[in-house]
Amino acid sequence: MKTIYKFISLFCGIGGGTNGFLRSQGEWKGAVGRFEALVGIDADPMICRNYERITGSPAACMDLFSRQQYIDFHDQEPPVDWKEVTAADIRYVCGGEYPDVIFTSPPCKGFSGLLPEKSAKTKKYQALNQLTLRGIKLCLDAFEDDLPALFLLENVPRIKTRGKKLLDEIKALLHSYGYVTDDADHDCGEIGGLGQRRKRYLLIARQEQKCCSFVYKPEKKPLKTIGDIIGPLPMPDDPIAGPLHRLPRLQWKTWQRLALIRAGGDWRDLEKIDWHNLRITYEPRKGALGVADWNEPSGAVTGAAGYGRSNGTQAVADPRLPEREGRHPGVYQVVRFDEPAPCVTGTRFGSGALAVSDPRTGFAEGTHRSIYRVQSWEEVSGTVTGAIGPNNGAICINDPRLQHQAGRYSNKFQIHDWNEQAATITGTSDIQAGAPSIADPRLNCSPRSGTMGVQAWDEPGKTVIGSGDIHAGAAAVADPRIPEAHEKGVFVIIAEDGTWHRPLTTFELAALQGFDYLADGSIFTLEGGSDAKCREWIGNAVPPEAAEAIGNVMLAALMPSQEGVWVLGHTDIWVGPDDAEKEVEFAH
Repeated sequence: MKTIYKFISLFCGIGGGTNGFLRSQGEWKGAVGRFEALVGIDADPMICRNYERITGSPAACMDLFSRQQYIDFHDQEPPVDWKEVTAADIRYVCGGEYPDVIFTSPPCKGFSGLLPEKSAKTKKYQALNQLTLRGIKLCLDAFEDDLPALFLLENVPRIKTRGKKLLDEIKALLHSYGYVTDDADHDCGEIGGLGQRRKRYLLIARQEQKCCSFVYKPEKKPLKTIGDIIGPLPMPDDPIAGPLHRLPRLQWKTWQRLALIRAGGDWRDLEKIDWHNLRITYEPRKGALGVADWNEPSGAVTGAAGYGRSNGTQAVADPRLPEREGRHPGVYQVVRFDEPAPCVTGTRFGSGALAVSDPRTGFAEGTHRSIYRVQSWEEVSGTVTGAIGPNNGAICINDPRLQHQAGRYSNKFQIHDWNEQAATITGTSDIQAGAPSIADPRLNCSPRSGTMGVQAWDEPGKTVIGSGDIHAGAAAVADPRIPEAHEKGVFVIIAEDGTWHRPLTTFELAALQGFDYLADGSIFTLEGGSDAKCREWIGNAVPPEAAEAIGNVMLAALMPSQEGVWVLGHTDIWVGPDDAEKEVEFAH
């Protein structure tokens, strides 16, 4: 019995779907079935390189545009060495083998709701959208004499509206080759048991002569929370997790905004806050300027430790004084005022010259005992005397009023209300001299839904998108773990809920997508891209756990189909007979 099923991935990305299929298993009559990847195909050489590192399977760098599609997308002729891919090229990169399954996840930018409708209708994005049809047609031509048992097309849900005509063409094409099709949305989080909700579209085509058994839907699994996924990970900026685990260096005002947004909210919360009654206070972390006890264990040694710093206990009460020849036993000695002094020597202080605990305050005869005294604004004053200075007994007062000197404007440090008229515009140049400030409620951008979204630690995350960033979506988390220390540019502001509202790192976004380790067992990382590019690759990937669940139900249909056996499943049918046949069958 055949137990190894071959598949290829078109527009393979960094290999999440492939990784998931490789983990899948099926069982039939004691035999265990699994998948083997023939090749992953993508136009980006760095994606192909990362695909190989992540999956351990070969990749082929191929641009699947037709010549006209290339021109429409790039607005220029292709290079001299560029050539249009043919069906023969697809067969060649498969090493002459025929796949049982073809998985295709074509570019979704043109179908995504993140792209304005006007842009989606341009020639550039229409050419990109055409890859959905072209990829499938190339494979049908390449393997026409031994068709794959299953075709899968994965994309964003909006493809059903923006790409309706293309989907109709694809289904008609597949039907002409003897496939029955079904398409529906599913939540990758539910079928993969992820820590995020991720709605996706999936078209599955089943070649009835090759796969007579129905493909059933995977079981739904409980969603994990963000904390379940990233809680066990090292804290951000810990080098053990690699370069993708670095916190973005944000502007101070952005950190403030994140701290003011409630967990589960976004930028719209900023319009509701009572900012007049809010302020940020500095709370030194435990151990700042601390001196450790000689007889007790030391605090943790941190990477930010250093002399002259206020970020940790880096001093010790050392009882030892180094002995050296010629040093007097009374070194640093402080003699009581009411006892005889030891011998007076000619050495300097620190080498034996003594010090005295002098009880006298140096007050001259008749001076007041309130010398240098600062009196509270709310208390009764001391006796008014004729002394003329604070060092002679004249009291000082902690006056909360700002005194207006001659020539100084009365609106010093004034902040105007957004809804009221401004004060007179003067020629002064700073807020201390009368130039007013304004409580401006505007953000200097047009935020989309979810911008600066702060996600709750104990709930599933929102979909990881290719443009994942706090300025483009919900890419921050209310982290209950408060860090010990951070380098410049990372500010730890404890929000009112007692958590640290901070951006998610690229590594944490990858973890929410199900990426943890590479094929060689090393921790997940990506090569050859900026942080923004890595986030795009991760956001575009298929979560491995979701792909594994899909792979399991495909194997459950493929294995009995070898013997022409139809197997009854316990979940809903994903791909059964076509719609007309279903109506007849279920009517009886």
